Amino acid sequence: MELRWGPVLSWVLVWVLVWFGWVRLGLVSAGWSAADGGGWISSADPSLDDGGRCNIQVLDTISYSDFLDRFAFSRPVILRGVTDNTKFQRLCSKQNLLREYGDRTVRLSTANTYSYRKVDVSFREFVEQLLRPQSLDALGNDTLYFFGDNNLTEWEVLLSEYSPPPFTLPHTTRAYSFGIAGAGTGVPFHWHGPGFSEVIYGRKRWFLFPPDKTPHFHPNRSSLSWVTHTYPSLSLEDAPLECTIRPGEVLFFPDRWWHATLNLDTSVFISTFLG
Repeated sequence: MELRWGPVLSWVLVWVLVWFGWVRLGLVSAGWSAADGGGWISSADPSLDDGGRCNIQVLDTISYSDFLDRFAFSRPVILRGVTDNTKFQRLCSKQNLLREYGDRTVRLSTANTYSYRKVDVSFREFVEQLLRPQSLDALGNDTLYFFGDNNLTEWEVLLSEYSPPPFTLPHTTRAYSFGIAGAGTGVPFHWHGPGFSEVIYGRKRWFLFPPDKTPHFHPNRSSLSWVTHTYPSLSLEDAPLECTIRPGEVLFFPDRWWHATLNLDTSVFISTFLG
């Protein structure tokens, strides 16, 4: 009997397409798609394009002893490939976080140097109503930021899936702060103890000065305002260390270093403080 390949191939193609559709549907129902940044919105504002330089050393491999000798107590460094948070990234998709935590109350802080004001809202209200790009004229105390200040017991299941950088400092323990912020938002210059910051979704631009070089800034002006109005006029001598970190990259900042951040997209991120 003669086999007619045309109809056979057509049925094979149909079943392949159906199978692919099921797989894709499974990924979407899990709340993750590699192509769309987990459902979080990238910035369409050209002023937030990453036009900045990167003058912080970026390393793909480094030993713990080298990290201690060269960076831990002296200068920032960006590390690549030291963590694998593929699963954590999937769990941090917009759809998944809304499903798991949408009805929970979260505490938001104002995005100024001292985070004066705190506001309690549901996580769903924050994501669906308050998480939006920041305008240039918005002040820090008018911008609400989801970072830290939250009941880690409620987020313990999520954070238990995070793989932190493998390095610590002597006589310190880790403490996590998980955050989500809109494009154009950021925290103006401030300082605290040492730690790591990893981007899960989006892009985050960092500006850093050593402890003995206090930057010129207004504590209630946004990072976007500083980047727009002050940063372009800085001389090379007064310019900061800076770089944009992306998913899978980890920035280490030493103790008491001044730093400010600017989210170029809606960003999901986590910091590991060493104290």
